[in-house]
Amino acid sequence: MITYMSDILCVTNRKLCKEDFLTRIEKIAKAKPKGIILREKDLSETDYTVLAKEVMKICRKYDVPCILHSFAQAALSLGADKIHLPLLLLLQLSNEDKSKFSVIGASCHSADDALIAEKIGCTYITAGHVFETDCKKGLPGRGLEFLKQVCQNTKIPVYAIGGVSSENISDIRRCGAVGACVMSGAMACEDVEKYLEQLN
Repeated sequence: MITYMSDILCVTNRKLCKEDFLTRIEKIAKAKPKGIILREKDLSETDYTVLAKEVMKICRKYDVPCILHSFAQAALSLGADKIHLPLLLLLQLSNEDKSKFSVIGASCHSADDALIAEKIGCTYITAGHVFETDCKKGLPGRGLEFLKQVCQNTKIPVYAIGGVSSENISDIRRCGAVGACVMSGAMACEDVEKYLEQLN
């Protein structure tokens, strides 16, 4: 029996998928990560809502949290209670709308961002990108010192993102992060369960 891989959030990017996207989502959900963040920022809000319905259904089947991304109003229309937003979008969200979410995440790129995110009600943040990654080609990683500063600057859980692997995840934890977000590995690996076990 698989228990939650409690420190790993899987972030989606269907363009990295080598198989049907929903088939991959099912494999990820079956492997029990901490949650699945449905990112897909290139979709229109209408198309995102259609996809989110299907992903939420799969996540419910395996009792894995589904965290919607970017489109707060779409999340509310679907009855989702978990959202992840870029900090600028989160700052525009009303207190009334924020109160409808039990989980609120934000993407942070500095220690100051982390402080703002905490003050406006985030329950967790992602910090990155920490290491070089194909998802941010040509941009050097911000490094472990950056991650350490972010973790020291906030009391809410921090998940490192960007170039995370089984080789460097222990360094991330030593910096104070509770875990990591992974995208390309989760989307493209041969065996999702084995991949998450290696990260753990």
